[in-house]
Amino acid sequence: MKFAMRGRVERGAAGAVLAALVLGGGAVACSKGAEEKSPEMTPAAAVAKAAKATEQITSLHYRMTGKVPGAGQVQAEARMSMKPLAMSMKMTATEQKTEGPVEIRLVDKAMYIGGGAGAAKVMDGKHWIKFDLAAMGADKQLNMDQMGAGQAGQNPAQDSTFLTSSKHVTKVGSETVDGVKTTHYKGDLTLADMRAYLKTQKLDKATLERREKSLDQYAKMGADKMTMDMWIDGSDHTKQFRMRGDAAKGPLDMTITFLDYNKPVTVTAPPAKDTADLAALMKGAQQG
Repeated sequence: MKFAMRGRVERGAAGAVLAALVLGGGAVACSKGAEEKSPEMTPAAAVAKAAKATEQITSLHYRMTGKVPGAGQVQAEARMSMKPLAMSMKMTATEQKTEGPVEIRLVDKAMYIGGGAGAAKVMDGKHWIKFDLAAMGADKQLNMDQMGAGQAGQNPAQDSTFLTSSKHVTKVGSETVDGVKTTHYKGDLTLADMRAYLKTQKLDKATLERREKSLDQYAKMGADKMTMDMWIDGSDHTKQFRMRGDAAKGPLDMTITFLDYNKPVTVTAPPAKDTADLAALMKGAQQG
């Protein structure tokens, strides 16, 4: 009896050990397989993936805060669609002599700048001034720098892609931005790095020109070396990025926070009766 019982116990123990080995081996195999399927991306790869995601953006809603040389402390919020190109932005800058925020609308190849009551005082009661880009020969380039509103028509999501040009991108850690869980990355870069990176990209002519203009803006500021921080959400979209550097006229420190992607954006022109057309004013002045 003792021998039979002992035999059953030994067989049971052996079975338990065998089961443990099988289950343990299976667990190890599953764990190993999971690791192989989902390896953690390097910081450079994560940033490159977020940059790739910007190509699918059709519209965006963003907030901009910080310090810009020549403009002082800047705050702005904008909605923008890519095709057709349209934008609505409200902006304040401490070094601009305006009463309240300035509103900029870009629609139908024309830019409108609304200066509120302050503008009405010098424009016969009209609150808006219209820059007809086609009439002024700037419709193909949409060169807003010449109009005094360099941010209008610029897609800030494209600027975030320049972190991929950094030779040393590091992972800072996990952070929450506007209630969204993100991973924070950081890198140092130069204008030369960004221009070299741009040459390696297969971009259409219009996109290439827009990104070159973004770099030209940094060059005009004299910001040759910068640090960029990027916060990427779980969908591989850039939730926020920050550009910092020493420029010729003071420090540059600008943060862009993306509030929405790919949501409908509607921009309408201001009422014609409340708008002064710059092209017409110039034509009248020449005739006079």
